Amino acid sequence: MAKIKVTQIKSVIDRSERQKKTMTALGLRKINATVEVEATPQILGMVAKVNHLIKVEEAN
Repeated sequence: MAKIKVTQIKSVIDRSERQKKTMTALGLRKINATVEVEATPQILGMVAKVNHLIKVEEAN
């Protein structure tokens, strides 16, 4: 599987509880935090739900 880098660029304050839990499930807790995850269909679905709060890049 390919890996992707996910970086939080916006706060989760004033967001729905579902979006907050999705960010936590991705491993993001603070602004500018970056995690490297496998690009599985489940992860890509979570990324699609919070794409306005994150930046996604391909990992090398």
